[in-house]
Amino acid sequence: MARVLNITADGGSRGNPGPAAYGAVVTEDGKILKELFASIGIASNNVAEYSGLIAGLKAAHEIDPEATIHVKMDSKLVIEQMSGRWQIKHPDMRDLAKQARDIHPMSLITFTWIPRDENSHADRLANKALDGEIAITPYVQKNFLHERLVSGEVPTTIYFIRHGETPLTASRRFSGSGGSNPPLTETGREQAKAIAQELKKRDPKHLIVSPMQRTIDTAEEISKVTGLEAIFDEDWTEASFGTWDGLTPTEVEEKYPDEYSDWVADPWHEQGGGESYAATAERAASALRRVAAQYPGESVAIVTHNVVIKGAVTVALSAPIDSIFHVDVLPCSITTIKVWPSDGLMALFSLSERPS
Repeated sequence: MARVLNITADGGSRGNPGPAAYGAVVTEDGKILKELFASIGIASNNVAEYSGLIAGLKAAHEIDPEATIHVKMDSKLVIEQMSGRWQIKHPDMRDLAKQARDIHPMSLITFTWIPRDENSHADRLANKALDGEIAITPYVQKNFLHERLVSGEVPTTIYFIRHGETPLTASRRFSGSGGSNPPLTETGREQAKAIAQELKKRDPKHLIVSPMQRTIDTAEEISKVTGLEAIFDEDWTEASFGTWDGLTPTEVEEKYPDEYSDWVADPWHEQGGGESYAATAERAASALRRVAAQYPGESVAIVTHNVVIKGAVTVALSAPIDSIFHVDVLPCSITTIKVWPSDGLMALFSLSERPS
């Protein structure tokens, strides 16, 4: 059962702006797990409050990256902005909000405003930092993979296969879940046949497929060779690119220059009114955990798409969501992620492999 963690956080500035600090508390079932406080130099009250939220979220994520988190603060601005009800106009606040969103899956976090007197613990910690006290940071283990590799526990092995080439692939045109849904080209079919032979050597026991034409075509070739029956799952469809579908990045930049600038700078930007990279990564993370739980210790092949695989890789590495901009996956390649059933630990074992 997923853990439920609670965060109270606060921050303050003596001068606004002036000497500033934050405080944060992480609890579980009434037990204090972490107390955090630190000075952040000269800053405003709002920056200090966001700093407390970020510190609390980082601590909670380190405790359990799959926990449900309830955040309570007396800052109306932070709560409303993080809940998405208020626009974030100030660039510093946008950057801090983005940092907070990148720490833990937003789908697992709730934000609640509380009166100031109910936030006295975090406020007291912030004032300790302002008064010059220094928090002692406890030891936090981050390398769990070595223990899993020597434990003998059998992970779920997931082979992500990006579909083969389509008529839109070579020009890198946007081709999302709401677009023209192209089939494979002849080259794409040959790529799918080659990847099917490679998968046969790896012997996956299940075949999950995005229900789009190019992934269906790819899976057909895999099924012929492996004998696996396709299980269609919409959670593995490509991101939606909205009005950008069918356009090249250059064409988008020419037609929608402001939107394009936002997209290349912010993984939360919904390209063309579709689905953001960050939202796709959250969807991939949820589906990845579900598959790992459904097939513990088994091997599974998933035929899916570029942005989805990029998102899964970012999640497996526990990397900031901006890292999705630094991953690319070749058509009809294999990316391997392993998930240990006991606690959901993930590790990347290969990226964008192609048969030699």
